[in-house]
Amino acid sequence: MKNNIASISIFLLCICTSVNGQRRKVNQLPNFDKKEIHWGFYLGWNNTDYKVTYKESDFPNTNLHFDHKTGFNVGLIADMKINENFNLRIEPGLLSNASTLTFVDKNFEDGNSPTNVFEPHTSTEIASTYLHVPVLIKASALRLNNIKPYIIGGFSYDYNFSSNQDSGDDNFSGQFRMQTHNFMYEIGLGMDIYFHYFKFSPSIRGQFAMTNEIYYDEASNGPSPWTDPINFMGSRSFFIKLAFE
Repeated sequence: MKNNIASISIFLLCICTSVNGQRRKVNQLPNFDKKEIHWGFYLGWNNTDYKVTYKESDFPNTNLHFDHKTGFNVGLIADMKINENFNLRIEPGLLSNASTLTFVDKNFEDGNSPTNVFEPHTSTEIASTYLHVPVLIKASALRLNNIKPYIIGGFSYDYNFSSNQDSGDDNFSGQFRMQTHNFMYEIGLGMDIYFHYFKFSPSIRGQFAMTNEIYYDEASNGPSPWTDPINFMGSRSFFIKLAFE
C-alpha cells in the first residue's frame, strides 16, 4: 500500500508539473481529437491482491494469506470517437502477476490443535498470465492547451492462461486451481498530454473481479480444507498505465 501511495504521489506531481508548464505553450497536434478512430499502445505495471470471503465448513478458523508482487502489463489501444467528450476504447493486452498463497490454520497456530489441516500442502505460488480485454468509456474534460484530464471505466473479460482449471490434480495433489474465464469491472483517471508527434496518456486504474476466481477441489476426494471454506475469491488490482497514441 505504501508503494501504491508513493506511485500515486509521483503521478500527481508529474501531472501538476505538466499543467503548470502548459499555460504559455502553443498547442501540439491540434487536429488529433478530430479523428474518428485512432490507435496506440500501452505498458505499465500492476499490483494485485485478492478479496476473500468465507462460509461455514468442516474447517473453521482457517484462512488465506497472500504475499503479492508487482506485475507487468502491455497491450494495444483502439479508440473510437463518440463526440467531443466521450470515446469508446478497447485495450486488449497481456498482464502478469504473482503471489505467494499461504493456507493458515489458526487452531494449529494457537496451539488448539496438534496438527495442521493443510499439511503437507501449506503454501503455493500463484503466477498468472492473463489475456485482458477491456471495453471502456472514456469521458474527457475540455482540452486546455496541451493537456486534457479524463476519467475512464468499463468492463473486461480476462482469460487466465495459468488457471490449471483443466488439470486432473487438485490441492490434494498439491495443485491449486483457478477459473480460466473471469469478468472484471475497471475504473480510473488520467491525463492526455499532447506532444509534437504523439499523445502521452498516463493513468491510474483499479480493476475488481465480478466473478469467483477459485476453482473448487473435486468433491470425490472428500472435504477440502483448501477450498471448502471459501465463498468468494476475486482479484483486486491497481494499475499504472503509460499509453502512447
